[in-house]
Amino acid sequence: MKIVDVRTHLLDFKLDTPFESASMRFDRRQHLLVEIVCDNGLVGWGECLGPAQMNAAVVQGYRARLLGQDPLQTEVLWLDLYHTFRDQGQRGLSLTALSGVDIALWDIKGKHFNAPISILLGGRFREQVEAYATGSFRREGVDRISDVVVETKRYLAEGFKATKMKIGFNLEEDLELIRQVRGAVGPQMQLMIDANHGYQVDEAIELGRSAAAYDIAWFEEPVLPEWIGAYREVKDKQPIPVAGGETWHSRWGMLEPITTRAVSIIQPDVCGVGGFSEFRRVVDMAQTHGIRVVPHVWGTAVQIAASLQAHATIAPAPMRQSPLDAMFEFDRTENPFRQAVVMQPLEHERGVIQIPTGPGLGIEINREALEEFKLV
Repeated sequence: MKIVDVRTHLLDFKLDTPFESASMRFDRRQHLLVEIVCDNGLVGWGECLGPAQMNAAVVQGYRARLLGQDPLQTEVLWLDLYHTFRDQGQRGLSLTALSGVDIALWDIKGKHFNAPISILLGGRFREQVEAYATGSFRREGVDRISDVVVETKRYLAEGFKATKMKIGFNLEEDLELIRQVRGAVGPQMQLMIDANHGYQVDEAIELGRSAAAYDIAWFEEPVLPEWIGAYREVKDKQPIPVAGGETWHSRWGMLEPITTRAVSIIQPDVCGVGGFSEFRRVVDMAQTHGIRVVPHVWGTAVQIAASLQAHATIAPAPMRQSPLDAMFEFDRTENPFRQAVVMQPLEHERGVIQIPTGPGLGIEINREALEEFKLV
C-alpha cells in the first residue's frame, strides 16, 4: 500500500454575527481538512488546528515527502516530516499541519486493520464522554453580560453539566460576568473561565483570587503561552487550578510546562500537538508528573471524531472507584459546516457524546458539504 495523493480542503463561512475572545476576532469560520489517498483505494482524513490557508501551504510542503510512502509507517513518517522543517518550525504551523497529516495516516491504519484508532493506540477506557459547552464569546453588537447569561442558561437546559466562558477583556466586567453567570445557573453547573492569554500576571492573580468565590473549576490560559514562569506564578498565587497547552505543540513544547508543573491541567489538542502519534506521548508525560489531561477541541466533526478517539485512550489517573475523568470540549459557536462535513453528525445527548466504534476515525465524509463550503 502506497500513498498516491495528499489533498487539502479549505472550508469557509462568513458569520452572521462576529465574535471575539480576548486575543482574537472571528468574522468567518475557516478550517482545513487533509485527505490522504492510497493506491488500493483507502482514504484517510485529518484536520489541522489554526489558520486554514497557512496550514494548507505547509501540508502541501509535506506532500512530496509522503507520495509513494507506506501510510502504515506512522512513526517513520512523523519524524521525517518533523525533521523537514525542524530548523524553522519546532512548534506552530509545522506541527499543526503535521497533526492533520498524522491523523489522516492513523485513519488509514484503522481502516486497513478494521479497528477504531483508539483500539490501535492501546484500547478504550470509556465508550462515552461527558462534554462541556464552549461558547460565551463577546458577540458584536450585543450586551456581553446579558447575552452570555442567556447562553449559559441554554446550555444548562440542554443537559450540559459544565460550561466555559470567555474572559480576559476587563477585570471588573469579567468578574461581574462570572458573578451573574453563577447566579443564573446555580451551584449545580460546573464553570470554567478562559482568558485566551489576555491578562498580565498581576491581573490574572487578582482575577483568580476574586473569582474563586464562585466555584470555578479551572482558569485557562491566564497569560501569554510564552510566559511559562508566569503560569507558575499565577498557579501559585491564586487558588483556582490553572490550565493551558493548546498552543504548546509537540512533546518538546510540552516538556517545560509539564516538568516544572506550571499548570494543574494540560490541554493538548490532537489536531495541533502533532496528531495521535504525539498526543499519546504528551498524555504519558503529563500523567507521569501527576498533571490532569483535559484536551482542547476546536474544529469540524473530523476534529471531534479524532478528539473522541483520543479521549477514549486517556487512562484514569489515578485509577480509583470514581475517577476524575477527562471532559470533552464541545464548541457551540456558529459553524454551519461543523457537522455537515460528515454523513452522521457527532452530537451530544444531555451533555454526553458517544465515541465512534467504526474503523479509523469512525466517520464518513460528506463530499457535497466540502464542495458547498469550499473557500473560493
